[in-house]
This record gives sequence, C-alpha cells and structure tokens, in this order.
Amino acid sequence: MEVSGIANKDKELYINEQIRAKEVMVIGPNGEQLGVKPIKDALTLAGYAGFDLVLMSPNSNPPVCKIMDYNKFKYESKKKQKENMKKQREANLEIKEYRLSVTIDTHDFDTRVRNSSKYLEKGHKIKVAIRFKGRELAHTELGKDVLLKFAKALEDVAIIDQQPKMEGRFMTMMLMPKKEK
Repeated sequence: MEVSGIANKDKELYINEQIRAKEVMVIGPNGEQLGVKPIKDALTLAGYAGFDLVLMSPNSNPPVCKIMDYNKFKYESKKKQKENMKKQREANLEIKEYRLSVTIDTHDFDTRVRNSSKYLEKGHKIKVAIRFKGRELAHTELGKDVLLKFAKALEDVAIIDQQPKMEGRFMTMMLMPKKEK
C-alpha cells in the first residue's frame, strides 16, 4: 500500500486530510491500540477526541496513525531538540591554544595570561604549549617551570586539567575553568 500526501516541507508529519492511505492502524491519545480502521473512521475518532490524526509510521503495513495534539507534539519535539543542541554545545567546548617559549619576556607572558583569562571566563578550555628549539630540548625543566608559572598566574580562574607532558618537541598542559559554586 503506497502512502502519498501533499508535499511536506521541513519533514513534518502528515496530519488529518494530508494522509492518503485507505486504512490505518489507529493508536489512541493514551497509547492504546484501537485497531485497523478506514481513514474516514479514524478522522472521525480524532475529531470527537478534539485532537489531530498524525501519521507516525507511513512505511508500515498498514500505516500507523496516532490521535494526539499535533501542535503540542511539535512544540515538545522542538524543545527537546534545543535541549539536545545545548548539551552538544556544552560537550564541544572550544580549546584555545597558547604557545609560549622557554625565553618568553614578562610582557608577552602577561599578555597571554590576560587573554587566556578572558577565554577561561567564557567556559572554554586552554591548551598551553612550549616548543623546544635546538639545545633547549636538553633543558625541558625550564619549559615545565614556565608552564607551571602560567598555571599559577591563572589559579583564580583555572585549574590544571592535564599536567605538563612532553609530546615530541612540544611540552603541553591543559587548563580548564574552575567550577563556580
């Protein structure tokens, strides 16, 4: 049995007269199955209940329709979708990377601290990296000191998420914003 209907934008469900099936499986407003009914009878039932007949599963045989308040259903599904997007954004917080050097000047250091502080206040994470060049690689403890000094300068807005560790020629450390109480 083929189900066709009026062209539907935004992938909305077919409701009431848009449903073109001859017979449908009807589910009541409280979730009870009312059985297979002709489309006219199903529309009449929905009308008596004061709700819409909504085509939930057009590809099954027979198609499944539910009697419900369609506008309330749309509103709740949009609300759920917004909530899911919000959770997804929280999970995908951006990570900003700041590069320092072993021989960084105090003004440059302070500027990076100030910029990263603003970024941390927005709730994002920060990755601080030092690239060792040439003979600096023999003195990685100096780089670790610079990273720990950076974390100390930001201790009022950030905590260390990942301690400094070597990755090839780079030493990296992750900072995350402090949780507010």
